[in-house]
Amino acid sequence: MYEQLIERFIQKAFKYPKTDQEKFLAAATFAASKHENQKRASGEPYIIHPLAVGEILIQLKMDADTICAGLLHDTLEDTATTYEELKELFGQAVADMVEGETKIANLKTMNKSLAEAETIRKMFFAMSKDIRVIIIKLADKLHNMRTLQHLKAERAREIAGDTLDIFAPLADRLGISWLKDELEDLSLKILKPDTFNYIQEYLLSKKSEQKAYLSRIEKSIYRACGDASLSDIIVTSRAKHTYSIYMKMKKRKKEIDEIFDILGVRILCNTVTECYTILGVVHRLWPPIEGRFKDYIAMPKANNYQSLHTTVMALDGKLLEIQIRTKEMHFTAEYGVAAHWSYKADSGSDTGSWSKMDNEQFSKIISKLKTWSNEIETSESYMDDIKGELLKDTIYVFTPQGHIVELAANATALDFAYQIHTEVGNHTTGAKADGSIIPLNAPLKNTQVIEILTSPNARPHLQWLRYAQTNSARKKIKAWLNKYDENILIDKDIIAKRKVTEPPVKLEQQPSTPAPVVDDENIVRHVVDAKRMKFRVGDEKNMMIHIAQCCTPVRGDDIVGYISRGRGIIVHKRDCPNLKNMSEIVDRSIEVEWETEFPKLTKRFSVTSKRTYDLFGEIEGALRKFKGHLIEGRLFDDEEGKLMGTFTMEVEREEDFKKIIKNLKTIPSINTIAEIK
Repeated sequence: MYEQLIERFIQKAFKYPKTDQEKFLAAATFAASKHENQKRASGEPYIIHPLAVGEILIQLKMDADTICAGLLHDTLEDTATTYEELKELFGQAVADMVEGETKIANLKTMNKSLAEAETIRKMFFAMSKDIRVIIIKLADKLHNMRTLQHLKAERAREIAGDTLDIFAPLADRLGISWLKDELEDLSLKILKPDTFNYIQEYLLSKKSEQKAYLSRIEKSIYRACGDASLSDIIVTSRAKHTYSIYMKMKKRKKEIDEIFDILGVRILCNTVTECYTILGVVHRLWPPIEGRFKDYIAMPKANNYQSLHTTVMALDGKLLEIQIRTKEMHFTAEYGVAAHWSYKADSGSDTGSWSKMDNEQFSKIISKLKTWSNEIETSESYMDDIKGELLKDTIYVFTPQGHIVELAANATALDFAYQIHTEVGNHTTGAKADGSIIPLNAPLKNTQVIEILTSPNARPHLQWLRYAQTNSARKKIKAWLNKYDENILIDKDIIAKRKVTEPPVKLEQQPSTPAPVVDDENIVRHVVDAKRMKFRVGDEKNMMIHIAQCCTPVRGDDIVGYISRGRGIIVHKRDCPNLKNMSEIVDRSIEVEWETEFPKLTKRFSVTSKRTYDLFGEIEGALRKFKGHLIEGRLFDDEEGKLMGTFTMEVEREEDFKKIIKNLKTIPSINTIAEIK
């Protein structure tokens, strides 16, 4: 019935040996018979999809088994086919890959978000066993994205969002650049159609102008390389893909006609030495832009991408990015891990140094996948981990001994310390980058030399959870705090702070208002906010934290904890109507906060002032103006009869603290004011 479709498919595999083509014919015919009565959302015969997946795998130059598995990838899930049947007809490798695909298909019984999260988890497990499973999955995703217009708009947007969050970055981490670019463009087309069309129309309107310009550039490069006796080179040029232009506009907050590096030129040569020689030729031809040179040959990206990147002021004063790489590097850049099979398919053997290098690179990626797989297995929030860490860009920094450490692009010195060793992290006191002291929360930069300063007496602080950006470092900090800090309990992304053991001050005011202590002269001498002070509640260390089902708070809500006998700490929204009906609510409430919420800064300062009845009132007024909160304050008499005070407050940002201090200086009764470090 579908002979013509299958025949057209087999013609596309003309580079493969006859025996492989016979396998493809058998797999395609088998799939067509099994999917015979099934239709796609477009109304077309279902077999069109497996054939398209097989075609993408041919484009990736995958081996025969993978292409067969691509043709059969939906047979176990959508038809009555069995694993044994596939194994008998097409061999164990094909059957295992199809089974791997089936395991990572969406689980129909779960709600959508849970099913998608579970799909991702299973996908990472499957690909740590055989990476070809994920290459089939990416081919499957690419064809689905190409035909997304046949789905309902809302579902299409969900799939496009997932593709942008998970599958395009995954294609990038596996080094398959053309696949990543197309997935990004197709996602943008669905998520922001107006923006996509706007960029496309702009590029179309400039096409002939750009073509003429790039032709002049290519001729200049060929001529200059010829003068330097470099004849066997290939120069190609293009406008960058739509999504990358969109990201440049977004990042730089500029209109498309203000983005000058839309055009890119690539020079392919034969050896690494030639790459650096051509770089010199290009820089003699046009002046390089400072700070825009990257050497990914000496320092390859995590996905084994190698190339020299330089931006130059080219003809007519236009900025132009030029990439220089060997032809082998280009093959790896285009096909990534898929190149591992394609070399064998082309050469029929795996001899020679290039294959050895390929195997080394391939094993690096496999070991990384296994690490990811393990991290996901031990993580409760693995979707966030994958999106926020595993699939993000990485940077390389050095230890003082010259060892390379790979970290997430937003990692800090604390992440580096914990990556070196848990005990180094736990005893960190400070850090240096290239010999200069840096804050522990400062993002590290590529190729910095990082030195960690430690002390046996140092220990993790709650604030560190905000400083650390990687999941592994945060886990280690949480583990230490839960084990050794008796004033803190962290569970389910919520921090519970224990209160002080002093008897609570009975207040006429609201519990959140600091309690004043007044002397005989009616001078307010002491204010303390009991709710902000920590105290221990017996053996509360082993308590569990639960989310209240009545008001179900979510991240960002203002929350409070209630110590329930036998059930641990129950977290409610602060305005939950049920709280007022709970027994001993004032005594049994406990301060809790979202663990990843932006921290408030605790600041201390001292003042000297004239004798006044309500210095606290004036200070609190200045704090409230800039969202500050007074936790505690005390006033004493000095030898000259003036008032001296120390105060502790919380503010959201360092700038707010500076504004508060400036404001406090305007209070007439205050003589001096200073921060207590």
